[in-house]
Amino acid sequence: MERIYVAISDGGFSEHAIEIIDNYTQQIVNGKEDLNQFNQAEHAGLCSAGEALIGAYIVCDYAKSSLATSEDAGAGQASSPASWQIDEAQERLVEQWAKACGLWFPNAQEDIESEYGPMIAQGAESMVYYKGGETSVVKLRTSIYATLGRAIESIVLHNTLFRETPMTVIGFTRDGDGLFRTICTQPYIGCKQLATRDEIDLMVAQRGFRDNNDGRGVNYISDRLHLEDMHPANVFIDTISETPICIDCIVKFIRK
Repeated sequence: MERIYVAISDGGFSEHAIEIIDNYTQQIVNGKEDLNQFNQAEHAGLCSAGEALIGAYIVCDYAKSSLATSEDAGAGQASSPASWQIDEAQERLVEQWAKACGLWFPNAQEDIESEYGPMIAQGAESMVYYKGGETSVVKLRTSIYATLGRAIESIVLHNTLFRETPMTVIGFTRDGDGLFRTICTQPYIGCKQLATRDEIDLMVAQRGFRDNNDGRGVNYISDRLHLEDMHPANVFIDTISETPICIDCIVKFIRK
């Protein structure tokens, strides 16, 4: 990673820097390199999210590291940048990187509606587009996390926990309100009915989670992760398997 940081610091997202990021991404996909924050199962979730996500995550890591280094130098002592500062730096640099390597789509909403069909749902986090008969939906996800890096991280964790509905990142954009959005594809799941609380409890228990006892009944915890927003609108009974399938959630590492 140090070689990547030096290349970006010296020349921005030059052809040389992009080549180094791409090479490192390929090494991760091929199992020759790891990102230390992810365990083996999460590494599989990382790879299933696609090379665009891995590259963006590397850039986010650089943004956070360079911001901390800059603040340390200015203050003459160790300090931690605020989450909003990290988020702004990560959005700015990921946008620059995405534009440099052809992953930025300035008119994504219009283009996606024309190619993939109309918007069929919108929540706090995602706009969802689908054309009848297709096997995938397209999501424009904004961040409801403290930083863009953690929002990208959440896709990795979703893919780790819910392998039947992996999200694959295909690009980045800003919506009409200027919000940064990650563009993903995800398998289309036919909904026979919404899952019940008992069905959701059983599904997450099989993955090592228990109720976090906050009284809401939709938030869970394991020894490693928070799993939240697991209400029936996010967990369908699949028409084919007739089992509960999670299409969306909030998932993040437990951080002390």
